[in-house]
Amino acid sequence: MNQPGESLRDRKKRRTRAALERATVRLAAVKGYDHVTVEEIAAEADVSVRTFFNYFASKDEALIGADPEVGPRMAERVLAFPDTVTPFEAYRRSVLAEITEELDSARELWLLRKEVLMQRPDLLVRAFASGAESEQLLASAVARRAALPEDHLYPRLLVSAGSVAFRCAVTRWALDDNLALGDLVTEAFDLFGAGLAHAPHHHEGGS
Repeated sequence: MNQPGESLRDRKKRRTRAALERATVRLAAVKGYDHVTVEEIAAEADVSVRTFFNYFASKDEALIGADPEVGPRMAERVLAFPDTVTPFEAYRRSVLAEITEELDSARELWLLRKEVLMQRPDLLVRAFASGAESEQLLASAVARRAALPEDHLYPRLLVSAGSVAFRCAVTRWALDDNLALGDLVTEAFDLFGAGLAHAPHHHEGGS
């Protein structure tokens, strides 16, 4: 599934980046992260070393996999929705638009990355911190959309809660191959959007 408004060039860039991330994670899982070289990663992804460095400054960045274009892209999407769309719904749709076929089929890769990162606490900390800049951009976009000051609690709380909801959905999705990531993210957003003061009713056979 292509992202809305995505050009052929952007699509190719996204797929090359994803191929490099997959190569890094898989080699690290097999050989041990410290024994993997950039040259091996590039060869595994069938690109040149120069191409690798067009996307990542180091193999640490490739393992963490934080895309610097995600924040600006999502913030732009939040602001592009018609005025009839609420700030919450604009943010929710922006998050869901990031879930492509590549991500929805990357369960094994997510688990491998988590396994490698758990062995490197320094990189795990960087992985958690890598989303902070994107969250700030998104909070600013939500604030503009809601006509609120950037330091208002609402946009910061919305984006922070959304990030946690996404992580919870990804964790559950990674452990159950019968579930689709997009459905789980939608469910997570529906739950915190409705409010968490009361637990939802459990339906037999449901989630």
